[in-house]
Amino acid sequence: MAWYDEAVFYHIYPLGLTGAPKQNSYGEPEHRLNTLLPWITHIKKIGCNALYIGPLFESVGHGYETTDYKKLDSRLGTNEDLAAFVAECHRQGIKVVLDGVFNHTGRDFFAFQDLKQNREQSAYKDWYCNVNFWGNNEYNDGFSYENWGGHNLLVKLNQHNPAVKDYICDVIRFWVSEFDIDGIRLDAADVLDFEYMKALRRTANEVKPDFWLMGEVIHGDYTRWVNEGTLHCVTNYTLHKALYSGHNDHNYFEIAHTVKRLYEMGGNRIDGLRLYNFTDNHDVERIYTKLNKKEHFAPVHVLLYTLPGVPSIYYGSEFGIEGKKERFSDDSLRPALSLSDYENAEEKNPCTRLIAALGLVRRHTAALSYGDYRELLLTNRQYAFSRNYNGVSVVVTVNNDDSDYVMTLPAGNAARYRGALSGETVSVNNGQIVVNVKTNSGDIWVPVLEGQAKEPENQKAAPETADIPKIPETAQKKETVPDIQAPAKETTAETPAEKPAPAKTDAPAKKQKSDTEYWWKATETDESSEQSDKVPEADAKAPVRTPAPDADKKTAPREPSASADAKIPVRTPAPDAGTAVPAAVPDAESFEKGRIAGLQEAILAIMEKNGPVTDQMRRDVMANTHHASLVNWIKSFR
Repeated sequence: MAWYDEAVFYHIYPLGLTGAPKQNSYGEPEHRLNTLLPWITHIKKIGCNALYIGPLFESVGHGYETTDYKKLDSRLGTNEDLAAFVAECHRQGIKVVLDGVFNHTGRDFFAFQDLKQNREQSAYKDWYCNVNFWGNNEYNDGFSYENWGGHNLLVKLNQHNPAVKDYICDVIRFWVSEFDIDGIRLDAADVLDFEYMKALRRTANEVKPDFWLMGEVIHGDYTRWVNEGTLHCVTNYTLHKALYSGHNDHNYFEIAHTVKRLYEMGGNRIDGLRLYNFTDNHDVERIYTKLNKKEHFAPVHVLLYTLPGVPSIYYGSEFGIEGKKERFSDDSLRPALSLSDYENAEEKNPCTRLIAALGLVRRHTAALSYGDYRELLLTNRQYAFSRNYNGVSVVVTVNNDDSDYVMTLPAGNAARYRGALSGETVSVNNGQIVVNVKTNSGDIWVPVLEGQAKEPENQKAAPETADIPKIPETAQKKETVPDIQAPAKETTAETPAEKPAPAKTDAPAKKQKSDTEYWWKATETDESSEQSDKVPEADAKAPVRTPAPDADKKTAPREPSASADAKIPVRTPAPDAGTAVPAAVPDAESFEKGRIAGLQEAILAIMEKNGPVTDQMRRDVMANTHHASLVNWIKSFR
């Protein structure tokens, strides 16, 4: 097990966060990086244990047109500042990953300057791609060259040149020796040469144990990049899109099918392909801006922290800030922020409280880092799955509806489960739990172990906000987190063949007498707590992935019994649409203009190819009469 297997990332764009000038004057260093030192404590306080920060090195403007790979950007300070910053991160238990812009350089880079001066006689004329001394460009260089993204400011390196490979590999060694970094995020990895990436991976394996390489990849078969020979991980843009559109369209099918496809890419890995999951970053709009309903901030992030992969929070999004992408500028996505404006945010700001709560749960629940993935329930507006590891079965539930929803779900053989966010406790009967998932919310249900501490009484209730639903209040520091890494007994999560009679099944649990909104409390008050975060060693042999229960054995949502809360509405399924399935699926050119009925039939046809289609799944499809949602649903299969 490596550190990145249990990582919860925080992402900083330093030139933006520090308010650095847009253009580099190459003057005396301004020690702006030092202003980020208080953020390290904040990062740890909200449950993150890894930092991706960049770009950091000398550049002309936005940071991705590198001038000097071995010098901190003058707008941020000196190399000594960076070394001290990384050292402080390490002192507080935070791993550090830097941005490696190795696909291209800026025009002020020494090799390009030599090329401009000496042209055909330059020792570096083969460092760049497709240099044409018969061409020209907008800079009137008297030659042309290949660039990235149509921008001649970004001159593409010739990655087939052994001298270029050697230089960049030396840069990696320098960053480790000078700054003691723990990994690199490769910018524009989807256009990097694969042999070039393999050379970087070999260097990574040499420089430091568990050195991590993550690549920026937008779309495609992620297994091309994520394997033993190239990268450990890539950015999960596929899930990023599904997370916000699946909520905006009330279409959990898009998310679930995306997760299933990505998980299966992992082959025999019990935890799937382990991708870098995010809701926003420095290149895309803030999640709070993208969501049509701000209340969906909660279920979106419950999924971010519990689905297979490595979760990441982009700076400021834990506060629920807005950020809209503009046509000719990304400045609004990369704002300057002052931590003093968000003092005690983990107590006062409901978004921050949620992120801190999720970070704590993630770091203390091994199944969320190492467990398999099994879908348990799926409708347009409700979704449940389990993560299972070393006998621990953790159940995750989300609801994007404006009404509460009661779920009957398979569980392990623990006697009770407790909602890590709600604090509610439910009993296991006949291998099932019955839980009430609040409107526009989610929860993580973990087995209650014998001897586990009870939730404290009489905690002050969290304040309400107009933007998102009530979120648990931050904890008293003296409380401890119960150990939920392993159950008292080996458990399995099997879906029962039949639904138990209501008389034998617990009704959804009522709220505990405690005023607190969740049952565990953060304690990370000193460095010694780092030891308590360690996950027990796994068995020598990784557990064999167990396939999810057959689709036709899925448990249908349970309607509330007479004893349930009267305020919970009874959800009546749509009439059975029958079993007829069309023989053909609309082609790429026509499906967006398809009628509602045709789109519904097309979805059922595709689902039929993927496995058995239950009556409940059929009803869910036929109940969706929103054209845009159906179109997006079809696109999610593609």
